[in-house]
Amino acid sequence: MRGALIYARAMIYRFGPFELDMGKVELRAGGEPCPVEPQVFALIAFLVENRERLVSRDELIEKIWDGRVVSDAAVSSRVKSARQALGDDGREQRYIRTLHRRGFRFVAQVSPAGDSGAPAVPGSGTADAAISAASGATAAPDPTGRPSIAVLPFRLAGETGPYAAIADALPHDLIVELSRLRWLLVTARGSSFRLRAPDIDVAEVGRLLGVRYRLGGAVEVAGPRIAVTVDLADTLDATVVWADRFEGALDDVHQVRDEIRARILTALELRIPAHEARRASLGVSESLDAWSAFHLGLQHMYRFNRADNAAARALFERATTLDPSFARAHAGLSFVHFQTAFLRHTDDVTGEISRARRAAQRAVDLDALDPFVNFAMGRSFWLEGDLTSSLGWLERSTELSPNYAQGLYARAWTEAMAGRGPDARRHVDLAMRLSPLDPLYYAMLGTRGFTHMTLGEDAEAAHWVERAARAPGAHVLIAMIAVAAHAMAGDEVRAAWWAARVRERNPALTSDDFFRDFPIQLPAMRSRVAAALGRFGF
Repeated sequence: MRGALIYARAMIYRFGPFELDMGKVELRAGGEPCPVEPQVFALIAFLVENRERLVSRDELIEKIWDGRVVSDAAVSSRVKSARQALGDDGREQRYIRTLHRRGFRFVAQVSPAGDSGAPAVPGSGTADAAISAASGATAAPDPTGRPSIAVLPFRLAGETGPYAAIADALPHDLIVELSRLRWLLVTARGSSFRLRAPDIDVAEVGRLLGVRYRLGGAVEVAGPRIAVTVDLADTLDATVVWADRFEGALDDVHQVRDEIRARILTALELRIPAHEARRASLGVSESLDAWSAFHLGLQHMYRFNRADNAAARALFERATTLDPSFARAHAGLSFVHFQTAFLRHTDDVTGEISRARRAAQRAVDLDALDPFVNFAMGRSFWLEGDLTSSLGWLERSTELSPNYAQGLYARAWTEAMAGRGPDARRHVDLAMRLSPLDPLYYAMLGTRGFTHMTLGEDAEAAHWVERAARAPGAHVLIAMIAVAAHAMAGDEVRAAWWAARVRERNPALTSDDFFRDFPIQLPAMRSRVAAALGRFGF
């Protein structure tokens, strides 16, 4: 594989008045060459190629000095020379930012300018080797900043016999399904399936295919059972982001295959954005791109409190300012406006509902096929009590992505409010099975409780809602549901206890607030809940 890299065409990167020509090993300013030592060029090139993350001193030493023992003073001297070549200094740090005791990051805006017209030429010295590694080895990055992934064919273990095809079939199915996610760039099978070597290096996959993530796995058959192990790795630092193992009976191999595919897709929907957010949080806030700002916003959005919601809003607004065509960032804005109205973090509830709708509509105009966008639009109808419109958008969200756990939960919640208990039960159970670590899992538990309430199963409803109210992240309105559920089940002590918790968190909440947020359509159920809340002063 490495031999193919030697003659790869090399990139030109532009930032400020500079061009970094990897093929010609040349730094230019205004079209004129800037004299720099090879090792200084290698350092700049490596930081530019890895600009989306923090680079530690140890990594610089490994890549630029080939792992030799060098002093901190030597590293600092080369960084200083690189800054001087770029007209930067240690005070302004417009290009190379130092994070004390952590490392360095290239923070200027970089635009890949295509092929340099020259092959990357490796040399015998360590500096030339570092230059080579920083140039032709990497495919052109996606200009939108979307995360990218390659799904490799799975390895075979044991006597797989007629089931060997699963090692290719399952990754192929995953490529097809992942390609429906509008926020993720997926390498086509024709490229990723060429990398079948069982010991291929994760970083090599990243360089060859230009991806941030590699999904690999193995299929093992032992007697009457089949097991599939998968792992998601970050190609930048070769760390494992997520791994899991799935097992099932060979007699039911097709059902096992479908469930494995569904669970992997759901895990990637959660794990990749969470990892992107963690990586972005290591960066410098002034240099956040739209994608990083969006994922940092997601970290705050799911905490359901006033301060984090405000932080999420600021980050989503930053993302839409940097990239006005970023549909998911507009959908994120819709989510936080919805949350502000839903949790009564404002006196202008009507205005927040309107802003949630406008942001969702803008997202739909930009990308009507994104499941999260349709999810945001569907939820924007909740607070108006328009469950018919809400359900239409949420059904579309789950049709676009049948394994979208949060879409399934929101659909189930709307169905429960509309009195469609059995449908709601089926969808929320699937959501919980797909995403047992979801940040909205408490809401899924609450929805499960509501499905019992619609059917008059009060003891079961109290059980599920108790779990929901005690789950991490549960907001105050879930505690109000617990009051109603326990009261309807005849447990006055538990109902009183939860009523006290509600008043501790928000003494102004009333049953009117509850029914504005939860527009229960069945008259009998609405009356029972109102009576239960009324007995405890709401």
